Amino acid sequence: MNYCQLKEFVYSAPFDVMTEVYKNDDVVLSIYRPTKLSKRFKNYDVNKNFQIYMQEGSNKPFRPNHLRMFIDLKLRVMEHPELKELLLVSFDKIFYGSDPCNAIAMIRDQNFTLCLNSIEITSKLAQLFLLEQNEGFGRYSKYNPPSLYLQGWIRTFLNETTSIDVLLKGLTNNNTPKVKYTKMDDRKQVDYNNHKEPLWYLKS
Repeated sequence: MNYCQLKEFVYSAPFDVMTEVYKNDDVVLSIYRPTKLSKRFKNYDVNKNFQIYMQEGSNKPFRPNHLRMFIDLKLRVMEHPELKELLLVSFDKIFYGSDPCNAIAMIRDQNFTLCLNSIEITSKLAQLFLLEQNEGFGRYSKYNPPSLYLQGWIRTFLNETTSIDVLLKGLTNNNTPKVKYTKMDDRKQVDYNNHKEPLWYLKS
């Protein structure tokens, strides 16, 4: 599914039921749309809010967080630095709305041994996180689209040679990614450019 198809699928799913989105080998990604939100999420729209779940084999489903995706991607580029640009292009395509299965075609058959899940699961998880950030985020975002916060960090983890410890510290401290990774995609920035070249942030 591309971004628009995923959005339609998620928001046509029934409330209070676990709905499978994607399965790869023994890993399942699902979404859950609760009708009742906790006080922590009182500012969220119940019609737009959804929760992402992952189940590995027969283990209990859990809610994966963004760190899982960032660590997975960093491990891949640490193992295969020569694939950095292919990884960046692939996940940029997902950000711009492509079906993850098509976006990762150039890297699907690469032999990654340092990773948390298959590249198919990581790419689908990224797409779900991007949708969640755009549609279900209940607070003001400094970015337009709001998912640019995540995409800026995806680019950071794949491109920066800084240690993973430093990158994770910046992320968990709620720092924003460097402007160089977001400015031409951000409609709130004067540098926004709808006709930019691929991997434009590597040239700035």
